[in-house]
Amino acid sequence: MRVLYSFPLKLGAGRICTIAWEQVNGLKLAGADVLVFPASLHRPPPPNVEVRPTLSRGKLRIPTKLLGRQRFGALHDWIVARRLKHLVGKIDIIHTWPSGAMRTLIEAKRLGIPTVLERCNANTRYSYEVVQKECDRLGVSLPPGHESAFSEDILRVEEEEFRLADCLLCPSDFVVQSYLDVGFTQDHLARHIYGVDEKLFHPDQQREAPKRGLTMLFVGVCAVRKGVHFALEAWLNSPASRDGTFMIAGEFLPAYAEKLAPMLSHPSVKVLGHRRDVQELMRKADILVLPSLEEGFGLVCTEAMASGCVPLVSDACTDICKHMENALVHHVGDVKTLTQQITLLHEDRALLETLRAAGLRRVGEITWTAAGVKLLDVYRQVVANSKHGTLRAPSEMETLDLSVPLTNKR
Repeated sequence: MRVLYSFPLKLGAGRICTIAWEQVNGLKLAGADVLVFPASLHRPPPPNVEVRPTLSRGKLRIPTKLLGRQRFGALHDWIVARRLKHLVGKIDIIHTWPSGAMRTLIEAKRLGIPTVLERCNANTRYSYEVVQKECDRLGVSLPPGHESAFSEDILRVEEEEFRLADCLLCPSDFVVQSYLDVGFTQDHLARHIYGVDEKLFHPDQQREAPKRGLTMLFVGVCAVRKGVHFALEAWLNSPASRDGTFMIAGEFLPAYAEKLAPMLSHPSVKVLGHRRDVQELMRKADILVLPSLEEGFGLVCTEAMASGCVPLVSDACTDICKHMENALVHHVGDVKTLTQQITLLHEDRALLETLRAAGLRRVGEITWTAAGVKLLDVYRQVVANSKHGTLRAPSEMETLDLSVPLTNKR
């Protein structure tokens, strides 16, 4: 399988940039022949993966801030689209990412090359709406340019990308449902997973017997979308807060931190800021809490499992978390149930250990290597469908002039 992997950001940097880097490595280990077009490189993939950056050469690169995120992605997309005509017959499928794929998808369809589009979050319109509704309820305003703040420009581009791609790659059932709810069909959606680096995230072999106080951990951007306010309320309503510790590893949106200040000042709550030792924090914690309003996958869930830390998550998070099997799951916004779950593990350490052991047993199924095998299987199915003539033909709207980059229209 010859794969063109187009990524409109810095491959190997943090967050989704790490996901992309791990996918490339996993695909190569699974046996794919991978050609990568990243905007630039932060961390190179294995030496047997060919890389052709679009917006950098050597140590020189175009800064994202110079163009803005949208124009940066559009320029990357334009360059990739222009390169495709030279790759006909040399690639079998193109893997694209949001806000940097529209022209690539159009040109690929014209050339008859199958495409997939990564969906690292739920449907964009749904994500905007659910976060804005909660911000309004809390009285918290998102700053312009915030990733969860409504943007008509981003929404317009991404919804067109959803329509153009032959298949949307959905890392959880929650993401799948968010597209089914707005009219997409199952044959336009494919399930895959994100993984965990089991060499980095692993349990403490010298783990001490559980102490009296429970240790709960949150890891990620401390934003309304992640539901940190639900976690704080549930923690402080539970007797676990009397002699336990709630560690919050991540940076807060200032307005959000101000709103939560009374709860954050509780002596059992430790605000750690951005941390680079997340794996160590997970090994020391008993439970990881992730009460998100919406998620794509919830990568910290697999990392917590592999570290011997039990996930307490909302049902917007990955379905790898199975209630009362390897995790405890609550409905989005159900603080009462989350409080009860924290209290349950505070009082029943035998159950805590049972869930922890079950999570560790599943690690082999959720590594990045396993994720690469799954993703390659999805590619094969998409390519097979294209050969059977089941992929959609380009419409008149999809035959655009590719001679100039996209610009933002306001």
